[in-house]
Order: sequence, then C-alpha cells, then structure tokens
Amino acid sequence: MKLMIPVNPDGTSDARFGRAHWVAVAEVADGEIAAWQVHEVSWDVLHDEGTHGAHHARVMKFITDQELEAVVSAEMGAGMARMLHAAKLPILPSRPGDAKAAVLAAVADPGQEPWRAHNVIPLG
Repeated sequence: MKLMIPVNPDGTSDARFGRAHWVAVAEVADGEIAAWQVHEVSWDVLHDEGTHGAHHARVMKFITDQELEAVVSAEMGAGMARMLHAAKLPILPSRPGDAKAAVLAAVADPGQEPWRAHNVIPLG
C-alpha cells in the first residue's frame, strides 16, 4: 500500500495536512515500510497564494502523481476532506510521534477508530 503522511524535519508526524511543508510517501508491504521518500511540498506557503480550490487541485495532483492509495492525517480542513472522500481516497488516522510508526499503526490496525469530522479544522 502506498500512503502519504505530513512530516516534520525530525521524522515526526505533522498534524497539518493541507499546510504541511514536508510529506513522506511510504510503501508498506507485509507490515513493514518497504520505501520511504520525503518531499518538500511547501503547502504551508502555497496554501494562501491562491484559492482553496487551486490548492486542493495542487494536493490532488501530488496524490495522483505519486499513485497514492490512502493518506494518514491527524487533521485537515473540511474542503480537503470532502475532496479526498469524493476521490474515494481513505483518510487513515495519524498519531503524534514517529511518522513511520504512525503509518504502520494506521495500516496495521483495521479496528482503530476511523478518521472523523471532529478532526476537521474550520477554515477562515
């Protein structure tokens, strides 16, 4: 499974999704991380340089280009969540701390509490 998680330079998960500066793309196979690549996306800067629709399109292009099957996130705006749900892209819950551990936990525990709207950050 190929997933994305927002990350900090120290390898911890970042709570910001649409405003992340760095994201990691992970490939998980047989319960282990088979590949891990960090990308500087600068969405924290780009977020306010245009409309929300343009920013969401930028994020979706990255997701499509990377051929992602799910995202791991603690929080995101309502519009971003709607876009991902419309694209039928699962939003798996993240946890604070080590980003690789958060990805493995999100994939490994199908019984964990699903991502819910209470995690949405109101926009504006």
